[in-house]
Amino acid sequence: MMHRLKYLTAGESHGRGLLGILDGMPAGLEITENYIGDQLVRRQMGHGRGGRMKIETDRAEIWCGVRHGKTLGSPVGLLIHNKDWENWTKKMSVEPIDDHINKVTLPRPGHADLAGIQKYGFDDIRNVLERSSARETTMRVALGSVCRKLLVEVGIEVGSRVIQIHHVKDDTPVFEDLSPDQLNKIADKSPVRCLDKNTAIAMMKTIDEAKANGDSVGGLFEVVATGLPYGLGSYTQWDQKLHARITGLMMSVNAFKGIEIGSGFSSGTKFGSEVHDEIGWDGEKFTRYSNNAGGIEGGMSNAQPIVLRMVMKPIPTLIRPLRSVDIHTKEEKDAYKERTDVCAVPAASIIAESMLCFVLADALLEKFGGDSMDQLKAHMKATAKY
Repeated sequence: MMHRLKYLTAGESHGRGLLGILDGMPAGLEITENYIGDQLVRRQMGHGRGGRMKIETDRAEIWCGVRHGKTLGSPVGLLIHNKDWENWTKKMSVEPIDDHINKVTLPRPGHADLAGIQKYGFDDIRNVLERSSARETTMRVALGSVCRKLLVEVGIEVGSRVIQIHHVKDDTPVFEDLSPDQLNKIADKSPVRCLDKNTAIAMMKTIDEAKANGDSVGGLFEVVATGLPYGLGSYTQWDQKLHARITGLMMSVNAFKGIEIGSGFSSGTKFGSEVHDEIGWDGEKFTRYSNNAGGIEGGMSNAQPIVLRMVMKPIPTLIRPLRSVDIHTKEEKDAYKERTDVCAVPAASIIAESMLCFVLADALLEKFGGDSMDQLKAHMKATAKY
């Protein structure tokens, strides 16, 4: 679903580290490890995170594709070391070892465990759970930060906030004059990235109650992007439609189970006259009286803010495990228990920001082209419409 950019991640949750490659970035983009690190810190935030966050202080090292602080136009390569590796050197050894290693044989409902071993013929679920872990999204955020920096350079901002955890909702509206960057600054001050302080307290209470009961909770979050020109994406083919590309990358995150754009599912209960955004003219440009379309019409950006809402399911690794069956003995037992979070919805909103940054940077380069940032900016200045 990406046309100009390509990215790959590699690495296991408790392996030596995570590798990432981002290909297709133009030359001349200023990027630093500190800039990437700021986004990685945001991903590790949130009430309800587990012990792993106390071990890892994620830092991405730029290994290639950047010289003297600017991209070269060649693939950008990143490396994130896993500090917890020192406790897993035998269990996750690349070389064969003589020591006995206990196999994981009790698949967790809701995880990749059972389908994964059936697919690849493994007799140890660890071969599946290490790669299917949400730890992989750390590198997505790191690589997505490079895309975010490109967007910032041309005036596009991406932000998010949590709007629901379990049954507790935050109905606080986002003011139109609040930019995504300003939204993030407010949300990041909250332990659950919620705008309303009283609702945040109720959310944290729900998370604590779930933890006390050995359970987990999911929730919903909203992602917003502003500053986009007309025409990112296209109506001409299915794989060029912007909403399809966004949905494809968003839903590639295991825990994300649903997405809506603009008024989304609620539009199915309204008349067309209530849903479609009427068009005006302010003397210089076209305007809209509403944004029910969420910034996308006919598979293209329409210069309005892109607004997405997504749902994250509860984490499938539970402190009090659900019923399962041993893959070898077929004996009924409780599912395998690994160190886990109770709630990761705040972190999920940051991951979703990065996924949107990938798509928007890709669509921007597809439309305007350019081998360098100077060329991209010149092309946009000459032809971009807002």
